[in-house]
Amino acid sequence: MKDPMNPTFTERQGQFLAYIHQYSLMNGCAPAEADMQRFFQITPPSVHSMVLTLERHGLIRRTPGQARSITLAIPPESLPPLQRVQPTPRQR
Repeated sequence: MKDPMNPTFTERQGQFLAYIHQYSLMNGCAPAEADMQRFFQITPPSVHSMVLTLERHGLIRRTPGQARSITLAIPPESLPPLQRVQPTPRQR
């Protein structure tokens, strides 16, 4: 059984979770997927895939079809510090 007070997630997932938390604190609402795309400099399908993964692992909750409905399902204290994530170079 997973411990909700000590969730497990990858480094990349942790950065998305930290971004969602910081964005929500600063803007009073959750980020749109387009906001995450700009911050992480990745494609829209990559952002959407991460959102679905975070939801599937029980790390966030959202209401499909409702804009800016992402909320953390884990304590903010368990999040890593937010760092600018460098995009991976595209393969040619």
